[in-house]
Amino acid sequence: MQRAYQQPNLRLAAGEPGDPALVKALQRDLRQLGYLARGIDGAFGAGTERAVRALQWDLLNNRGESSGSDGAAPVSLVDYNRGRVVAVDGVLEQDLAACLADLIADDSVPKLPNAEDPVAENRRALEAIASAGGGVVPGPILQAISIQESGGRHYCVPHGADEDDFVAVGLDRRFGDDRVTSRGYGIGQYTLFHHPPRPEEVSSLMLDPVGNVGRAVRVLRQKFDGLVAAGSSRADDRDAEHPGLPLRVCRYEPSDRRYLRDCRACAGEARKLEISEGTPVYRGAPIAYRPDRYYASADYSGVPDRADFLCDWPYAVRRYNGGGNDSYHYQTRVLLHLLALPAPAEPGVGD
Repeated sequence: MQRAYQQPNLRLAAGEPGDPALVKALQRDLRQLGYLARGIDGAFGAGTERAVRALQWDLLNNRGESSGSDGAAPVSLVDYNRGRVVAVDGVLEQDLAACLADLIADDSVPKLPNAEDPVAENRRALEAIASAGGGVVPGPILQAISIQESGGRHYCVPHGADEDDFVAVGLDRRFGDDRVTSRGYGIGQYTLFHHPPRPEEVSSLMLDPVGNVGRAVRVLRQKFDGLVAAGSSRADDRDAEHPGLPLRVCRYEPSDRRYLRDCRACAGEARKLEISEGTPVYRGAPIAYRPDRYYASADYSGVPDRADFLCDWPYAVRRYNGGGNDSYHYQTRVLLHLLALPAPAEPGVGD
């Protein structure tokens, strides 16, 4: 099927006049193929140009291999080039348009899903995540992590001229601006290192938000068990604030209905901290909060004090994100998201 932007001599590029309807058609196709991070607004801006460049790079180089250890893609994208794309320049000309049309038409190339009612789908996703911990990790903390990872959105929500209703995606260009090395999908930003995704990954990670955060459950529990109070790389903040204390899963017993479910109340009970640039990440720490390329500000107000929680999940949240300055920003923001969660309809009551 011919695409709207397949017209003799048509060219679309940043900084050049272009029919917004044709740009939207291009953006929609780039979005469902996983090259555009967000935005179907009819404006050929820097994001659309980067998406076109990434597609061109793949048509020249992507043979379906993974830059991680998650297996191969279902197709080799260089097979769709057939000599038509010869450079990476960020411009849509008709040879590239023909490649795009072939990719869209081929059912063996999985497409990213969109939602008819993304607001309702996002609400259902957050509600489902609240119980997705399954007694392994705290559901409310999983919710707060999802808000930090994706703004609590499994799908983008159209607004104004932007018609984007596709699954949320984050693009990592670790080796430069043209090659996308990994993509994080959905509410939990589940990351794949091959592209395009396999059909079963679309089903389990994009159409199912609980499946999307399944890896977050496993990794968070692994960090909790192995990197909080044990091993040579255990959490420095926890060592400073609770030295020698056994690992604490929850203030409540597993038989209590509040077990791994009452985290918002614990955040509310904790003392609140004021953090600014230069504040030590813990008392006596060799590093302090500072802005960086991921976090433009180091100013936070009303942060629940992780040391007041009667469990060790705040420390696991930080290790979930790694270490160093970024991990303390991440931990702080997740705790603020936790505090801002709506109160449960029925406050936790012991059995």
